[in-house]
Amino acid sequence: MKKKLWVIKIGGNVLDDALSLEIFLNDFSKIKGFKVLVHGGGKIATQLGSKLGIGHHMVNGRRVTDSQTLDLVTMVYGGLINKNLVAKLQSLGCNAIGLCGADANIFPAKKRLVVDVDFGFVGDIAVDLLQASRMQLFLDANLSMVIAPLTHDGQGHILNTNADTMASAIASVLAAEYDTELIYCFEKEGVLDNQEKVMVELHEQQFDKLVSEGTILAGMIPKLTNSFSALHSGVKEVRILQASALMDVINGSLDTGTRVFT
Repeated sequence: MKKKLWVIKIGGNVLDDALSLEIFLNDFSKIKGFKVLVHGGGKIATQLGSKLGIGHHMVNGRRVTDSQTLDLVTMVYGGLINKNLVAKLQSLGCNAIGLCGADANIFPAKKRLVVDVDFGFVGDIAVDLLQASRMQLFLDANLSMVIAPLTHDGQGHILNTNADTMASAIASVLAAEYDTELIYCFEKEGVLDNQEKVMVELHEQQFDKLVSEGTILAGMIPKLTNSFSALHSGVKEVRILQASALMDVINGSLDTGTRVFT
């Protein structure tokens, strides 16, 4: 029987709201067994970039990354956010280790090819090269991995990589060894319809229609695309929900958020 693994991605306004983040990390620290935390931090990077005179440009919810922006996100994601999360988890009794893609070579990637948009120094994860066995070493050592959304190309270059994609890829490659569930946590109650009501279920066949209607926009597009990819790769369940409801779902005490189906 496979052991349980939770892959949880945190992003949105939760990361830069001290109280929301404190509640979330306290809940995460209480999850029993194997767990991985993947974090974003785009809003914090944008705010700091503004102070430093570094602008930002988004296309379909993804950040275009020039050389200045790469330096910025490396500092913010791999340093400021990642290490603060690890320190706070340690204070809560959760033995965590902060990693990015270059650490232990666990997340090799390839610089995104220019098709319609030049995204710059953005990495597409080479899923077939992901080092699942090395990730298992950390988990078997009772270390909860805290993953920054940075990968590397094997040639000495860091690449900015969508955190939703990283969470999906991690859940997918570990699904062969673990009973894996993927949860995307943010500040809203789930995926909202055009009346701002939570969609309790969202099926892949609805996706294109919802995007064309404008119901699903920006950052929710990669989140759902990666949700479907994870399910096709053997992940047991994917859910998108408000961070404050995490323990309700983990404990099975409340069925909340949006469950995603293929």
